[in-house]
Amino acid sequence: MVADVAYLQDAQHALEHMNSQFQAMRSAYRANPMPSADERRAHLAKLRKVLFDNQDALIEAMRADFSNRAREESLLAEIMPSLHGIDYVSKRLKKWMKPSRRSVGLAFQPASARVMYQPKGLVGVIVPWNYPLYLAVGPLAGALAAGNRVMLKMSEFTPATSQLFKELIAQVFDEKHVCVVLGEAEVGAGFSKLPFDHLLFTGSTAVGRHVMRAAADNLTPVTLELGGKSPAIIGTDANMADAAERMGFGKAMNAGQTCVAPDYVLVPRDRQQEFVEAWKQQICTFYPEIETNPDYTAIINERQLARLQGYLTDAKDKGAEVIALHKNCQGRRLQHHLVLNVNDDMKIMQDEIFGPLLPVIPYDSLEQAVNFINDRDRPLALYYFGGNKQEQTYVLEHTHSGGVCINDALLHVAQDDMPFGGVGPSGMGHYHGHEGFKTFSHAKSIYDKPTWYNGAKPIYPPYGTALQKLVFKLFIR
Repeated sequence: MVADVAYLQDAQHALEHMNSQFQAMRSAYRANPMPSADERRAHLAKLRKVLFDNQDALIEAMRADFSNRAREESLLAEIMPSLHGIDYVSKRLKKWMKPSRRSVGLAFQPASARVMYQPKGLVGVIVPWNYPLYLAVGPLAGALAAGNRVMLKMSEFTPATSQLFKELIAQVFDEKHVCVVLGEAEVGAGFSKLPFDHLLFTGSTAVGRHVMRAAADNLTPVTLELGGKSPAIIGTDANMADAAERMGFGKAMNAGQTCVAPDYVLVPRDRQQEFVEAWKQQICTFYPEIETNPDYTAIINERQLARLQGYLTDAKDKGAEVIALHKNCQGRRLQHHLVLNVNDDMKIMQDEIFGPLLPVIPYDSLEQAVNFINDRDRPLALYYFGGNKQEQTYVLEHTHSGGVCINDALLHVAQDDMPFGGVGPSGMGHYHGHEGFKTFSHAKSIYDKPTWYNGAKPIYPPYGTALQKLVFKLFIR
């Protein structure tokens, strides 16, 4: 009972501090609402330096949070894209900041028109646990490039990384410019209710609905980066070993705990066993064993491990064939599983898996495979493996997804010059690169009329004049 009271008091204190910090940041923004390009670049340079200088500590913190995660995996998926993303926006933000000239119709001359890209103000970012650095730095860099102040809510499931990130940010930013918030679910719920000028959430579709409802009370615009069941299609002419290798890397990264990981694979029926054998060989090439393998990422916590094990038990009970690719595992290192003979009654085909389990679904025609995808929620990503251009075009034109890779997996997310986002239940809005700058900016339309001439005077009341009739005759036809 005493512990419960202390917990509630701590949560209340955190909420009060967060609300106070929000007001301080909003006031600070009003004092400098349009930072120059040089100021923005300086902020990004500070962010880059503190990440680069402390990459070893960040990698160790992430390893501790997962209980095991390869240094190389954190370098590839967290450090490198964070630094590259900062470099990309820093080099281009001055060009992006320039007002965009627009045309003015003949009837409204003389005048000029332009679109000014103005910082929205105070941006909120809710960071998930699966890539706690990259999914904090990416939105942060975009928001800073657009001239905003930023408040980030880090995940309570990555306490070491969240605490370290908070300390590092405090070293280089005034807390009225960038503020990192820690706390449990109550703090997260309170965070989403703050009247931000923009709110970006990365996480599950279910939680995304709650965030959007909370933001709606303030009419806060939201960018939702959700997930869903991202499909992979093995084309009829695919080189199976090559497809298994490329797709296997995407599924194995972070033990499948990736929002764009291939969630299930559609395989030509007569090639299903060929895929199973190629997949076994490839995953076991990546990870000959997992019990003591430092390259193999663990599941983030016991709750997520139990969820995944529950999917396997449910599938077995309902008639699926479950193939474990390794015999031994240790702690939260869950071995890869292939799941065959699945159906829609199984939880593994209802929920986003977010782990090293892969349902295999045979198809008899590409049209059937595409219909299978289209009968379900629109996914965050879609993957096609094969060289048949007609099949590629058919898939691209007959499906909707946030993004697509052809003959690869995951790596579309790492392209700085492409927008990243979902569609429908997998999200709304985009960020990364120029699209991120636009997301965190208000495109203000400006129509500029000279003081020396009022060309609109002929259309003023009283109506029915001969000059008005002439105007209508000239411009309505």
